[in-house]
Amino acid sequence: MENEIKKNIETYYNEKLKLHGATAKGVDWNGDQSQFLRFEQLSKVITKTSDFSILDFGCGFGSFIDFLKHNQYDNFKYVGYDISSEMLEEGRNKYKGNNIAFTDELAGISDVDYAIASGIFNVRLETKNDEWIDYIKSTLGDFNELATKGFSFNLLTSFSDKEFMKDYLFYAEPTYFFNYCKEHFSRNVALLHDYDLYEFTIIVRK
Repeated sequence: MENEIKKNIETYYNEKLKLHGATAKGVDWNGDQSQFLRFEQLSKVITKTSDFSILDFGCGFGSFIDFLKHNQYDNFKYVGYDISSEMLEEGRNKYKGNNIAFTDELAGISDVDYAIASGIFNVRLETKNDEWIDYIKSTLGDFNELATKGFSFNLLTSFSDKEFMKDYLFYAEPTYFFNYCKEHFSRNVALLHDYDLYEFTIIVRK
């Protein structure tokens, strides 16, 4: 089932990339401003401004690198993971450097300080809610295994305006995932639901 989920997601995002190119809309966000606001929340898991390693899970073409550089993070090691080979090719063409790598092989990634994931749990397409929740939990387990200092992720909120909610998207109950992370990963968990988007961010610190 998980392989089928990933294949459907890959097809969805490849189509977005073909339609919009290497832009925020190419990874299914409305624009750069909202994308950077999401990155601002996710980056709160990082406790230092240099000399750290980070896994960008579902990296697209790697635009989180621009956020890090714009905000004066330096001397970091970046690993971008994505299931879309087309996204990864865009990333490799756009970003160069010995401390930047893109891969579609999760097994080949060694431990990192932090892991972040932006938007990877939004598009469930035809997957049933309970199967999607299991997929999310499995992926969070991967984050926990790989990130030694902490990880962060976002989800669309169930408190979104009903008239704008879409059937193919997944809207999560915030406290459900907050409690899940507290019970399974760490006592130090933050739920951020105070920024102007219809989503929330969870930060897990170890």
